[in-house]
Amino acid sequence: MPFITEIKTFAALGSGVIGSGWVARALAHGLDVIAWDPAPGAEPALRKRIANAWPALEKQGLAPGASQARLKFVATIEECVRGADFIQESAPERLDLKLDLHAKISAAAKPEAIIGSSTSGLLPSKFYESATHPERCVVGHPFNPVYLLPLVEIVGGKRTAPEAIEAAKVIYTALGMRPLHVRKEVPGFIADRLLEALWREALHLVNDGVATTGEIDDAIRFGAGLRWSFMGTFLTYTLAGGDAGMRHFMSQFGPALKLPWTYLPAPELTDKLIDDVVDGTSAQLGERSIAALERYRDDTLLAVLEAVKSSKQTHGMSFGE
Repeated sequence: MPFITEIKTFAALGSGVIGSGWVARALAHGLDVIAWDPAPGAEPALRKRIANAWPALEKQGLAPGASQARLKFVATIEECVRGADFIQESAPERLDLKLDLHAKISAAAKPEAIIGSSTSGLLPSKFYESATHPERCVVGHPFNPVYLLPLVEIVGGKRTAPEAIEAAKVIYTALGMRPLHVRKEVPGFIADRLLEALWREALHLVNDGVATTGEIDDAIRFGAGLRWSFMGTFLTYTLAGGDAGMRHFMSQFGPALKLPWTYLPAPELTDKLIDDVVDGTSAQLGERSIAALERYRDDTLLAVLEAVKSSKQTHGMSFGE
């Protein structure tokens, strides 16, 4: 059967940081959103997060009819998914929880509705094991803040139909995202595997007394991070090879891969290391609230995205390149 690709009603299960980001993105694109979360106080917390994100979405540009009033919070899974054209689950990273949740979601949903999961590492073949019509089930792994960052990693399970992958691409693209089809089921997918390696090395640097959390963040945000925002790693290193490109870079710097620059295995999370990380990030926060820092992050991300888009246009490149 053909899968739904033109959606009017978006179902969101789970309303934490990621789930609320999906809700904000869907609302900003003029959709009706039905949300469910069993946690006490989930509805007011969700509406507060949406309100905090809305100024950035207004600056980015809202679709016709976009409104926070189009969010409906319901009491059951069945109410949430029954009439939905597309479903996004953002529950905690527990295999037993997701197995049970997707058995219930898929049994109540339209058979032609794509079901996506925001999981950042669990494999779809595992947690969609008991799903009804598993051929329409995918991972749609976003990045925080979901309502601004365009990347979404799409991963299919053993029983996912190729047509479902293509349908998910169409849906996420219509939501203003950049879908990336992950070719194989691997833990952590692509982006989080890269981020995890950097995170482990950062923890070692703190643990060994080489740098504070603030100094490590400065090394990223005033250096490589600026290049990563528009060029990535491989293209950056291609330029580092000069006119000879990547082959020269690999020849010149390849031997450094044998040097003991990195640990890769994570350090033991001792009480001291945890305290050092918490103290360091507390110093970075200062007197600012998390909500205030989120608004700063959103405004800065919009500025970077707009700068990259403008520069690409000047050089005859599309924003997706």
